[in-house]
Amino acid sequence: MSQSRFHHVFLAQRTPLLRTLERMVSNPSTAEDLLQETYLRVTRALAERTVEHLEPFVFQTARNLALDHLRARRIQSRTLLDDVPLEVVHNIVAPQSSAEDAAHAQQLLERLDVSLQALSPRQQQIFILSRLHGHSYQEIAERLGVSLSTVQKELKLIMAICVGVAERNL
Repeated sequence: MSQSRFHHVFLAQRTPLLRTLERMVSNPSTAEDLLQETYLRVTRALAERTVEHLEPFVFQTARNLALDHLRARRIQSRTLLDDVPLEVVHNIVAPQSSAEDAAHAQQLLERLDVSLQALSPRQQQIFILSRLHGHSYQEIAERLGVSLSTVQKELKLIMAICVGVAERNL
């Protein structure tokens, strides 16, 4: 299957693809990003192998990317809230907080930063991949060449440090 054939199919199906992605992710901007990523992924796939049924392949690629996006977003929001005690979440400074509250929050962030800087480079990388980028434990383990158990233990330790800092700051 030639790239020109794919380009023709992609342009013909762009609007239905975009609508499908918008329904899935409920965000037009994210849907546009996923549509562009779909184009790139399918282009790479076609360079590696022949795809007999191009149109369903394009739609399935788009759906898979949307599902991956939603899964990562769900994991990130769940892990950020599940790993922190409820009383700590309630003590996060609100936008209209007092100067005292803001200073308290700044102090907490500074203590967290000091604690996180004391982690080993691998622990810092695990924390960033998990909590900031939303990667699964398995993805982190594969990326860093460590066991799944190692990732779980390291994150448990890191989160205990974060909770300890937050509790000392209350």
